[in-house]
Amino acid sequence: MSDPITLGILALVVLVVLIAIRIPIAYGMILVGGIGIAWLNGPALLLSQLKTLAYGQFSIYDLSVVPMFVLMGELATVAGLSQALFRGANAWLGWMRGGTAMAAIAGCAGFGAVCGSSLATASTMGKVALPELKRYNYSGALATGSLAAGGVLGILIPPSVVLIVYAVIVEANIVTMFAAAMLPGILAVILFIVTIAIYVAVRPEAGPPGGASDRAEFVSATLGLLPVMVIFGLVLGGIYAGFFNPTPAAAVGVFLVWLYGLLKGKLDLRTSAAALKATARTSGMIYLILLGAELMKIFMSRIGLPQQAAAWIADSGMAPMMVMVLILVALILLGCLMDSLSMILLVIPFFWPMLLEINGGLYQETEGAGYGMSTEDLKVWFGILALIVVELGLITPPVGMNVFIISALAKDTPMIETFKGVAPFFCAELLRVALLLAFPALTLWLPRLLGG
Repeated sequence: MSDPITLGILALVVLVVLIAIRIPIAYGMILVGGIGIAWLNGPALLLSQLKTLAYGQFSIYDLSVVPMFVLMGELATVAGLSQALFRGANAWLGWMRGGTAMAAIAGCAGFGAVCGSSLATASTMGKVALPELKRYNYSGALATGSLAAGGVLGILIPPSVVLIVYAVIVEANIVTMFAAAMLPGILAVILFIVTIAIYVAVRPEAGPPGGASDRAEFVSATLGLLPVMVIFGLVLGGIYAGFFNPTPAAAVGVFLVWLYGLLKGKLDLRTSAAALKATARTSGMIYLILLGAELMKIFMSRIGLPQQAAAWIADSGMAPMMVMVLILVALILLGCLMDSLSMILLVIPFFWPMLLEINGGLYQETEGAGYGMSTEDLKVWFGILALIVVELGLITPPVGMNVFIISALAKDTPMIETFKGVAPFFCAELLRVALLLAFPALTLWLPRLLGG
């Protein structure tokens, strides 16, 4: 059992089994990583690691942004921003065939920009948009499929909690990652809207036009978008302009969302306290998973798994791009079994060192060594690709968490219909992945521009 690859795979299998029997993933990683370290180097080293590891992980300044953005999302859910976003988008798009579904996609993108969670985006926008889609007699498949797919936009469009955690794991710049996510996020919105247009062109009865808003409603709905645009502009614009780093930016966002909810009468002492409590639960879960992921990372590095895996790939003659494709396929499959944050924390500490080894050493004697880019660019490119394919797990059987959430809201639509409705969007996502693989500049252009 001394072979690193065999030992590492066995550890991952044990972890998946623990997750399958409903052991929380944080405890599973702590258990597997801790036992692995103790077995390799003795319990004294494990105890020595635990003495300082938690503080070392949780005191990282970049992680202070996580609870702030989580709180921003919790407050945005209660404050009613989703209604304003959908109403404004529907005023602009609802008159077209399939326009209300397109408005739901646009609303999901906007809400994701202040929420950062796919599941929260799907749940919140589902409650807002489903009644309107039903009122205009949209087919169950298109209505639920578009909302389940739109929910995945929350994980990539900045600010994204999962993107922040990825940046911390690979030691990337959070601002750079946010910039890199912008164009792929916009591309997703465009592809989803085009998908709906094609869907209703083939099946016109699935998405009837909603009728144009009168002038007063159009103006009122459009003005309702201004608070969201101001919040988004101040938070991300302030970061990119260099006025403040992500943590103060998130604090500004929290205050603005709280003020919006207060003025709208949606937030009071009770609802604010509930949002703080939910934030504490979510942040505590994220930090505990981070601790488990760090123990797994130490265990994997001590057995030399990433280096051995990279050496095995190099000896096999497999091209670096094929390795990347296989990793993305593995992420899609794993995304069907666990939530996105847990998966990123579990597999990135394994996959990233392997890609780094491929890019930096083992292929250097060949033409076009590695991926033909710097380590910093590879961090950014791989991170965006990884998060996109993580999204796919949220709309893919057998788990498909977004599908389950929307199906729970649309009780009159069979789940099989929702999976059918989401299939065209899945194909659109595969097209987006192919474009980003073929043209890394779609991911790297904006960070390079902003970075000078």
